[in-house]
Amino acid sequence: MMEPSEAGRDPEAVSKFVEAFAAQLVEAGMQRMAARVFAALLASDSGTMSSAELGEQLQVSPAAISGAVRYLAQVHMVSREREPGSRRERYRVHSDQWYEALTNRDAILRRWGQTLREGVDSLGPATPGGRRIAETLAFFEYLEGEIAQLMERWREHRDRTFGTGHGTP
Repeated sequence: MMEPSEAGRDPEAVSKFVEAFAAQLVEAGMQRMAARVFAALLASDSGTMSSAELGEQLQVSPAAISGAVRYLAQVHMVSREREPGSRRERYRVHSDQWYEALTNRDAILRRWGQTLREGVDSLGPATPGGRRIAETLAFFEYLEGEIAQLMERWREHRDRTFGTGHGTP
């Protein structure tokens, strides 16, 4: 049986949460190791861990951590930081990681929109394929506008709930 951490947290309970939340992220389409690393960072007291700390907690190799962090950094869910005076990196999850991830998806929707417009032009708006692509384009354009409004409402709600700033009191 694991001993409680210095912060009074039960490491076994933390591990159960990490694995349960990671499993749900995997069901939603995230890579398994990336989901586990993200959940571990999210559950950590500081929001930051080294590769060695993640490897120890998750019982995986440094290579597995490296690949997961590379993916998470690409989708703006974690950032890399150098430890002062060291070559070692620490990985940080930010309080606004969901906002960043969704905002990144917004940029993807815009790129898809451009390609879909070209598809409608290429196939012709009166063809069955052109109509399907036009409807898909209309959906993504609608979604893009809704995401912008949703993010503004979220920032207002976050500030009311957690105080002004980056979601911290």
